Amino acid sequence: MASASSPPSKKVDSNEKWVENGPSRNAKWWYSTFHTVTAMIGAGVLSLPYAMAYLGWGPGTMMLLLSWCLTLNTMWQMIQLHECVPGTRFDRYVDLGRHAFGEKLGPWIVLPQQLIVQVGCDIVYMVTGGKCLKKFMEIACTNCTQLRQSYWILIFGGIHFFLSQLPNFNSVAGVSLAAAVMSLSYSTIAWVACLARGQLDNVSYAYKKTSTMDFIFRVFNSLGQISFAFAGHAVALEIQATIPSTPERPSKIPMWKGAVGAYFINAICYFPVALIGYWAFGQDVEDNVLMALEKPAWLIASANLMVFIHVVGSYQVYAMPIFDLIERMMTKRFNFPPIALRLVGRSAYVAFTLFIGLTFPFFGDLLGFFGGFGFAPTSYFLPSIMWLIIKKPKRYSTNWFINWVAIWIGLGIMTASTVGGFRNIITDASTYRFYT
Repeated sequence: MASASSPPSKKVDSNEKWVENGPSRNAKWWYSTFHTVTAMIGAGVLSLPYAMAYLGWGPGTMMLLLSWCLTLNTMWQMIQLHECVPGTRFDRYVDLGRHAFGEKLGPWIVLPQQLIVQVGCDIVYMVTGGKCLKKFMEIACTNCTQLRQSYWILIFGGIHFFLSQLPNFNSVAGVSLAAAVMSLSYSTIAWVACLARGQLDNVSYAYKKTSTMDFIFRVFNSLGQISFAFAGHAVALEIQATIPSTPERPSKIPMWKGAVGAYFINAICYFPVALIGYWAFGQDVEDNVLMALEKPAWLIASANLMVFIHVVGSYQVYAMPIFDLIERMMTKRFNFPPIALRLVGRSAYVAFTLFIGLTFPFFGDLLGFFGGFGFAPTSYFLPSIMWLIIKKPKRYSTNWFINWVAIWIGLGIMTASTVGGFRNIITDASTYRFYT
């Protein structure tokens, strides 16, 4: 089964297959489950109670349910479209974009959105990994000299200078599996610890007290935080590309099986954390619910360490397609030798995300901004637009109607949360001391 994105290779070693001849296609269906879990269930789950504090019980719960259903539908569409042309596999999101929108227009529509998601995730994970490692050390070693947050972010970034040299998706399967297990574990710890702690004294579920204008922007940002929690679509085709496909058993069968498993895990992580976290803290919940929990100390320390391990894996899952893009471009244009290309190109990308994470470590605001600007298009409505163009469902049919509803909801979320997140970053940056 040919790839839509690459010509046949002349000379290629096993590590360069993804760049020259497409990905290694020997993954099992469960690979798609833990890769998707790792990509989707990330730091965003810990901000869901905070989003609920601005949206309230009714709108917040409805938004979570709506997002879960809409993005499950668009995930199904992506999986079906992977082999929508007989004999061709669209191994990358941008390849499907070219098929749907044309050779010239497709990359301009799809690639910027995908890059925003992937780079945005990696920047947020730089911040999250550093913060959680700092929190772990503060709890685990109360007598130790505590380092600045910036140093912990640097330590997290340093790990990825080494992990980034792993060649492809399959080579990070072990890291991704560990990350998926960690995501389920720390999500469970978060809501169980909130439940065990009980409600705050005089807990209030009234909307946060702030100016009307600030409240509106914070609500917009909360929509983006929820969008950020449904982000696996940006790498769905790259994950599916690693699964073998035959006419008798096309890749969409095991990939969908894996995706359903991932969404089941998603549900048992997201909904308890969001609802129980908000129940326990009400309007006083922090933008990372783990930071509000102090006892039992060993359990909270463990949860922060689990988040750290998880975002190590998540960073690589989102970085691998970018490494692929960098290496294909540099190979075609500059004929770089493979070893130098991997060392220089990947290290430069890690350094870039590390610098941005150090400079703007505003966890909740970053989630909202990137959630709206990149995640809403790639997860909520771009798959629906491509489905309408490629599959051409009958006008006013149920399928046609569902896709248009998804498109308009996605556009609304993108616009509101991008504005809210950007405004909040500016507001918070005005009172922040950089690199402290």
